Amino acid sequence: MREYDESDAKVRPPKRGSRPRSKLRPAHEDAVPGTVVGVDRGRFTVWKSDTDTTVIAVKARELGRRGLVIGDIVGMVGDSTGDKGTLARIVRREPRATELRRTADDTDPTERVIVANANQLAIVTALADPDPNPRMIDRCLVAAFAAGMDAVLVLTKADLGSGAELRATYEPLGVKVLETTVRHDTDVLKSHDGTPDEQAGMEALRTQVADVSTVFVGYSGVGKSTLVNVLVPGAGRVTGIVNDVTGRGRHTSTSAVALELPAGGWIIDTPGIRSFGLAHVDIENFISVFPDIADAAAEFCPRGCGHASAEDGCALDEWAQTADQQARVDSIRRLLATRADNDSWQ
Repeated sequence: MREYDESDAKVRPPKRGSRPRSKLRPAHEDAVPGTVVGVDRGRFTVWKSDTDTTVIAVKARELGRRGLVIGDIVGMVGDSTGDKGTLARIVRREPRATELRRTADDTDPTERVIVANANQLAIVTALADPDPNPRMIDRCLVAAFAAGMDAVLVLTKADLGSGAELRATYEPLGVKVLETTVRHDTDVLKSHDGTPDEQAGMEALRTQVADVSTVFVGYSGVGKSTLVNVLVPGAGRVTGIVNDVTGRGRHTSTSAVALELPAGGWIIDTPGIRSFGLAHVDIENFISVFPDIADAAAEFCPRGCGHASAEDGCALDEWAQTADQQARVDSIRRLLATRADNDSWQ
């Protein structure tokens, strides 16, 4: 038998990447700032305000699992010229001022950020074809208030119905209500006396969205994309019609996109929604969004009050000395009930 020596031993090559990884990461102090205005299959369109150009970028590994959405303010390295065929890397995401979030339903623990750093939520609802859905409006308002965003209710197709009832319901909450008639290339805003005024109409709406970032949400078929096309000429958002059988519109906007307004500000057009879960909203803290009601509740209501009704021990009715105050209390109670109700509103 032959004898073995050290030459018979097989020496395995060192494993690739076995060297301990340093915890130090580059600071990227030279990162170029920008704002995410488009997301498409792992590619991000980033707008640079200093040069008014857009850059295509990917997310760098150092960002980890942190997601990026429309409105995120980021830092980029690499080729940020925006030239054709170039690709930058997003290495930093700045803290968000606001986050508009929703869940699949009220029992889903996984929340999804729709848009970041927006100032205002425009809830677009048709007065007819399809009919308005107050529960959807309520849920969008709860999400907006929970995010610290202002809200405006934009009623389209005002030539087919009256918005008086919806105004009476939502104006006590401090929600601005605008009635518009949108027919692809025409638009009319009706004043509260029902007199159409085309020029004043679009000026009022343009003033509402000027110099701020506004998210447009609504059912498919309510005229949301048509309204965006009027506000942003050349936007080219595809418009659709409402199915005569189901009463619902066909999804025409398939992804969210940020569009710059000619006079300043941004509109974020989102796909038509079918559900708006509120599992992420804390009912205990929701009432603090309304300072006058929160102060009244702290003074008059018993500890642990759910503010459901006077029969349940809520004392907000004692505070409400005027019809306007009582309407405000009733509206907020409806929003609280909307959040507590796990039933589908579709």
